[in-house]
Amino acid sequence: MLLIADENFPVPSYKYLRKEGFDITHIADSGYTSIKDEAVIELSVKQGRIIVTFDSDFGELIFKAGFKPIGVIFFRWKSFRPIDPGKYLGKLLKEGEIAFTNMLTVIDDQKIRQRKIK
Repeated sequence: MLLIADENFPVPSYKYLRKEGFDITHIADSGYTSIKDEAVIELSVKQGRIIVTFDSDFGELIFKAGFKPIGVIFFRWKSFRPIDPGKYLGKLLKEGEIAFTNMLTVIDDQKIRQRKIK
């Protein structure tokens, strides 16, 4: 699975996932800093990568504006250490029980919810 981390995804989590062998790029390391969310979606489609973000705007872009990224993993956590999202996502990806392609996946403090991107 190919991933692209939005600017707000913690760099320590991004580095952790790379160290664990996941194919992930980060907007900040790719020369695309400060691009709009629509451009992140276009980049994800072009590269075939699922977006990992803390930005709630992606849901609106998908379901109201009609954008169709490969998938979005949206963390809705209130407090955490910078490495925690990477460790959590790495565990989910290794378990392989959740399909993230063509899905908006919302991970909050209590549960994981998914909605199909049509």
